[in-house]
Amino acid sequence: MSLCRTIRLSLLISIALATTARAGTVGREQDIVDLRLGQRVMVDDGTCPAGQVKEVRGSKMTDKGVVRTATCVARFGPKSR
Repeated sequence: MSLCRTIRLSLLISIALATTARAGTVGREQDIVDLRLGQRVMVDDGTCPAGQVKEVRGSKMTDKGVVRTATCVARFGPKSR
């Protein structure tokens, strides 16, 4: 394998991992329309204690679709709207 080909392959893998691991932030849980299995979305709706934000996950696949679970997690970075 050439060096250029190896670099391209590692770049594609890192881009794919960054896109799947990225968690978006929304203002309301109703704004999450297409939650996928394993996806995490931060919801900044004020329901969690100070310094925390709600994290909604696509936790399990059922016949009716993806089951959501929500927990409060530590907020990292500045508060977003």
